[in-house]
Amino acid sequence: AEQGPPVSLLGNKLNALLEVSRAVHAIRDLGELQARILRQLFEIVPAQRGAILLRGDASTEFASTFTLDRHTHSAPIKISRTVTRRVVEEAVAILASNVPSGEFKSVDSIVLSHVRSLLCVPLTVHERAIGCVYLDTRDFTAPFRQDHLELVAAVAGISAMALENARHLAWLEQENQRLAMEVHLDHNLVGDSSRMRELIQLLARVAPTDSTVLIEGESGTGKELAARAIHRNSPRADKPFVAINCAAIPESLLESELFGHEKGAFTGAITQRKGRLELANEGVVFLDEVGELAPQLQAKLLRVLQEREIERVGGSRPIPVDLRVIAATNRNLLDAVKAGSFRNDLYYRLNVVGLTMPALRERRADIPMLAEYFVTKRAARFHLRHKTIAPEAMARLMSYDWPGNVRELENAIERALVLGVSDVIGADEVPGGSARGPVLTQGQVPKYHTAIKELKRQMITAALEQAGGSYTEAARRLGIHPNYLHRLIRNLALRPTLRRTA
Repeated sequence: AEQGPPVSLLGNKLNALLEVSRAVHAIRDLGELQARILRQLFEIVPAQRGAILLRGDASTEFASTFTLDRHTHSAPIKISRTVTRRVVEEAVAILASNVPSGEFKSVDSIVLSHVRSLLCVPLTVHERAIGCVYLDTRDFTAPFRQDHLELVAAVAGISAMALENARHLAWLEQENQRLAMEVHLDHNLVGDSSRMRELIQLLARVAPTDSTVLIEGESGTGKELAARAIHRNSPRADKPFVAINCAAIPESLLESELFGHEKGAFTGAITQRKGRLELANEGVVFLDEVGELAPQLQAKLLRVLQEREIERVGGSRPIPVDLRVIAATNRNLLDAVKAGSFRNDLYYRLNVVGLTMPALRERRADIPMLAEYFVTKRAARFHLRHKTIAPEAMARLMSYDWPGNVRELENAIERALVLGVSDVIGADEVPGGSARGPVLTQGQVPKYHTAIKELKRQMITAALEQAGGSYTEAARRLGIHPNYLHRLIRNLALRPTLRRTA
């Protein structure tokens, strides 16, 4: 009669299966579970190296690979993708007892690794191969046999669902951490549209790091709010946040404002003065409208990013600074780089992490929430009665294109609160087209924007004439901040016109 396997060998196999069964019920950590399974296989199969490969949820590619060497326990190993892909795609087990003379003798990854014997079995859950278990050896005196393949297949059958559950648990833990960060992210950004949720998720990932950030977006989209959110949720939250608008300060003064100056550096420098970059030491500096920096200042800012040191105007010694730089622009800096007005090396130093603030017209779903928020905020600030927004007025707000974005919406709500005589904000008190009319079609938009720009030019020119050339007074008459007036003048290319009329 045919002899069965020795009792001791059979006992070892049963013990191994029992240990794997215990492990899959007791271990929840994916890495720990994979290590335990491979170590148990090493007890009953003469393998020198092993791996567990798991596919992505909706992919044929492997999302994770866990490897183990019997002797070194940690060294990474090369695995034949030819073998593993075939096992997973065809859901078949492979046994190659003598690799040099078998079907895999021409597979480079196997030949170069001097593999003499290998086996690979699928991990199957609900008739779908979620991955595979791979073992090999370089020892020609201990080749793999059919009973080894059957035993590994049995272990894979016990382990597959546990591995899938452990992987799902790991994903849930990561998702919980991400959501917790998102929920606890301290910010003043209002909106629940998909674009805003994506932005807040990105802010939650960026804030804890110390990476330089470049925030792009149109005027009025909330770039400074995003910068402040990054600061408040970073390790530097209790350190200074220093903001400077590079477009609002004359070029002749901006270098001293940024870098400071020594006593006697120029006429009027009667004392030493620290610049904004030095004042932001250990904290965050926010450079708004960074695209407006002159070439000389671009070079100096590049040195700050590279060397983390500054030099005051009129000074001769470098001063080390420890700061995080967040820059913002409403220009397309890549176009500026191509045009030669912005340094290529500075652009890439600033754009380590890039964020784009969506325009309000790209997130119209947030307009009702923003409008209600501004009604509450402005009514409280100016001690006015809280007003409701009529449905017709909300329809107009939703249909308007908002070239000034969130800032324009806030100003529109404030104007309606201050000038309105009833407890309801009506359709005639807010900007927009017909309450029943459609959003402007694409063919109408260029004409519309042309008219808006021309109206802005006329209003700014008239305000400056009435103010006798005073930008501060003109801004007061227009009801806007002087910095925003300077930005409008630049964006509307009004400076040559204003010089001619001066």
